[in-house]
Amino acid sequence: MIDLILNEERYENDIRALLMAFYHGEKIFARKTENTAEAGRGTAPEKAGRTLEAIYAGNSLRLTLKDEMDRVLGERLIEDFPEERKAGKNCLKTGLYELLCEVTGRTLPWGTLTGIRPTKIPMSFYDAGHSREEAAEHLRQTYKVSEEKIRLCTQVAANEKRILEGIDGEHSFSLYVGIPFCPTICLYCSFSSYPLGVWANRVDDYLEALFKEIRRVSRMVDKSCLTTVYMGGGTPTSLTGEQMDRLLCTLEENFDLNVAREFTIEAGRPDSINESKLKVMKAHGIQRISINPQTLNQKTLDVIGRRHTVEDVERAFQMARKAGFSNINMDLILGLPGENSGDVEKTLEGIRRMAPDSLTVHSLAVKRASRLNQNLELYPPAPQEEVNRMIDMAWHEAEAMGMEPYYLYRQKNMAGNLENVGYAKPGKECLYNILIMEEKQNIIAVGAGGSSKILYPAENRLERVENVKSVKDYIERIDEMIERKERNFPNSGIFEKRA
Repeated sequence: MIDLILNEERYENDIRALLMAFYHGEKIFARKTENTAEAGRGTAPEKAGRTLEAIYAGNSLRLTLKDEMDRVLGERLIEDFPEERKAGKNCLKTGLYELLCEVTGRTLPWGTLTGIRPTKIPMSFYDAGHSREEAAEHLRQTYKVSEEKIRLCTQVAANEKRILEGIDGEHSFSLYVGIPFCPTICLYCSFSSYPLGVWANRVDDYLEALFKEIRRVSRMVDKSCLTTVYMGGGTPTSLTGEQMDRLLCTLEENFDLNVAREFTIEAGRPDSINESKLKVMKAHGIQRISINPQTLNQKTLDVIGRRHTVEDVERAFQMARKAGFSNINMDLILGLPGENSGDVEKTLEGIRRMAPDSLTVHSLAVKRASRLNQNLELYPPAPQEEVNRMIDMAWHEAEAMGMEPYYLYRQKNMAGNLENVGYAKPGKECLYNILIMEEKQNIIAVGAGGSSKILYPAENRLERVENVKSVKDYIERIDEMIERKERNFPNSGIFEKRA
């Protein structure tokens, strides 16, 4: 455990984020004090392995890291500490980063960056007419980002800018349709997912509520502005073929899907896919699906609660190809419990054989609400160096398959302090993924757990409206979910003008 002592709460979250990046998996207990000898917010519940003191005095900040015996491991005094928030944040993070590098003998691939959308930095440079080299130098000097991640980040941002060319984000929208059911709940999952075996008798009730929201939302928006549709979850293909057909018919009746540039359905779990469902999706003109093995090692599949075999993955993939799907994505998670580089190499060999059109590579993120987080002693995280090797292997394999990185995001508590990257062959990128990550377009979300995001560029803000996560609450409170949208977005450029 790390005992964090502060005399002011400024930048506490930024300090936590960097500590967690260097000391992955350790608990951090923060307490406020007027001075370092007197704790004002209680005492640590257990003996800390380390203590970090962040003490502001006038226009200076002193950072001191101590061991369990109260011996000073390292110290930084930052004089003339900036008052302006952004400058102060960068100054603090740079000082703390240098201190932690000195004490641990390590650097972080992303340097001081702890946010989830690092590509926004080079993207802002490109939008202002600056070059990729200028963006790279900014990442290098201001945020201490490694050369490898600078290359990745600037390349992704350049591809995103190219793909987004011509999209008027303020006056267009994408539609997200949430299906929160799964065959089983994976060890690492904290999404709003419900095991189908328990909730099977409520699926039709859920769909009726969803259909109501779809119909009402369709009357609120200018349907000609639809850019993409993304059906996620959960596992949408947990629905039966008949239920999927009803859902797709409802969408077709209420939106002009012909104007959409893309329609993606997550068919993530191979054990949820059969010929009937594939035929239904194909009959409705679905262009893109995602079949997500996460790993092709049976031992790991069993550990994480995926009740299917490696052979099931290949069977589902070949079945989809036979049905005519020419744009298939596959998801992998690197850093899964017990896996090493050899296991990842075996998975990549299998991916190479199947030859998907795009590949999304996730670094395992330990979510607070997941069973994995509640049983970390049974499933310790892989060392950062090992996860780094896995990520590098996946990048090289994706490039060897003719893919380029086209979107990127990060999460809290990620293995190796790394990132999630989408790779795709030219023309097979998922436009929705870029739009949701870069927050450059309005997203209307229907279904339990959906989060709508509406842009107001003139006011430099983004408005969020959340649907409840609980399936039961969503069914019972569907009118409230609809009214939230009507109440919060009356002046958006994508909504029909109403008298």
